[in-house]
Amino acid sequence: MSENNHSRRLFVGCFIALVATAFGFAVRYSPQVLASWQQQFTLTEEQKGTLIGVGLYPFAISIILMSLVVDRLGYGTTMALAFAGHLTSTVLTIMAPNFQVLYVATFIYALANGAVEAVINPVVATIYKENKTHWLNVLHAGWPGGLVLGGVLSILVGAVGGSDGLGDRLPGEIWQWQMAILLLPIVAYGALLAGLRFPAQERVEAGVSYRAMLEEFGWGSAYIVSFLLIMGFSQILNVFDVKPIDWRVALALALIPAAAFGVVVRSFGRPLFVFLLLVMFLLATTELGTDGWIQDIMGAVLDDPIKGTMFLIYTSAIMFVLRFFAGPIVHRISPLGLLAASAALATLGLLWLGSAGTAVGALFAAATLYGFGKTFFWPTTLGVVSEQYPKGGALLLNAIAGVGMISVGTIGGPAIGTLQDQKVNAAIQQQFPEVHSTLAKQQEGQFFDYQAIDKQQVEKLPPQQREAVTAVERAVKQRTLTRIAVLPAIMCACYLGLIVYFKSRGGYKAEVLAGHAADDEKFTGGVKGAVEA
Repeated sequence: MSENNHSRRLFVGCFIALVATAFGFAVRYSPQVLASWQQQFTLTEEQKGTLIGVGLYPFAISIILMSLVVDRLGYGTTMALAFAGHLTSTVLTIMAPNFQVLYVATFIYALANGAVEAVINPVVATIYKENKTHWLNVLHAGWPGGLVLGGVLSILVGAVGGSDGLGDRLPGEIWQWQMAILLLPIVAYGALLAGLRFPAQERVEAGVSYRAMLEEFGWGSAYIVSFLLIMGFSQILNVFDVKPIDWRVALALALIPAAAFGVVVRSFGRPLFVFLLLVMFLLATTELGTDGWIQDIMGAVLDDPIKGTMFLIYTSAIMFVLRFFAGPIVHRISPLGLLAASAALATLGLLWLGSAGTAVGALFAAATLYGFGKTFFWPTTLGVVSEQYPKGGALLLNAIAGVGMISVGTIGGPAIGTLQDQKVNAAIQQQFPEVHSTLAKQQEGQFFDYQAIDKQQVEKLPPQQREAVTAVERAVKQRTLTRIAVLPAIMCACYLGLIVYFKSRGGYKAEVLAGHAADDEKFTGGVKGAVEA
């Protein structure tokens, strides 16, 4: 096999492996599958939330921890472990007799997802080292592509299984056939990658030591990661009715591992990378946090859960198409210019979504703008990290992805929910003071306690009053999107600040490790973009 064909097959295998991770999210957390599980296994809402949460934490933890050892363990071995995990998890889920087995199976799938991410990002950045940002964008088209394809296939299988009693003539439950969809990309990437030689990572190839990689990361980055890991553990404690760790205590506890790491490496790390880690909090919440809530919010606004799901599928389809065209855009305006423009579009899109009312045409037009905005956030950030900090190897590249996942799971996603609870409660208190005291309940929040509206009490209201309260809730949920818009607005300011910083240093350029062709203009971002001119 020629080198070009080998690299192409390796890339396609990595792409389909990412599709498999997206299939897991699209199918496992589709409203139909969750409803089937709830009915068959008599799940509470809390147990449903536990299954959703366990799909995120192990994913993020696995990315970060695997990044420390993936170069020594080997990319091929790590991907084989991911394949085994995906396969085992899918079979366990299909055969699951109870909630506990579903939990274990989901945990395994999330670990496998993290292993996949730990491999594919550094591998693609290595085999396409002269055009990293473009190819990382193309690679990560696999995520929205998998969400779209997995979501559509799941809906189709559910529809076919429920039509004309066909489901009664099939062995097993419909949700088990929906879960079997996961086997398609799993078997495909396993077959494509079997026996292939994986390249040495760019850092290893250039002879940069393992210690130098840790020094690039530094104790500043270790502190942020440690805090988020503690917050993730705290939320798991809360789910299982154990007193969670206060966020202020978590901030203090994170000093211990960070200090120990600092003693070993004697380095704060790269200051701009630490800054990008903090910006990742905003980025992940803007993209993944909003995606996690968009089905619920739009489903409530339009009073149709299926239409809510279609918003996620639609914006994911936009992302899938546009990520193939990142290269030409990046060469015109630089990676930071692309991130700044994306943040501006996402801000406008969310502001419009939150104020567009119930007109479907206006909502989908706003969703188009938001979809354009969020498309390039994640992979372009990976590209910037890979280009600016190649000595950081797999650790820095995957740590920023892991921080994004954990931050949205432990802070961003819950914060969006808390904001909705608070605003709905305030609106009901103002517009329906006569029934507010019977509807409100005290809620223990992750950062503070507050009042929320008890949905069970709402259901007990007379029909006309219940509909009026529900209408207020819908309107408030929609306005939440306008409040989320402040996050990409801050991001835009951060990226513009970075553009000014790099301009003062001669423009954005990729850092070239020894052993590479030292012609910077071969590299994505190696020339000044229009924004920097």
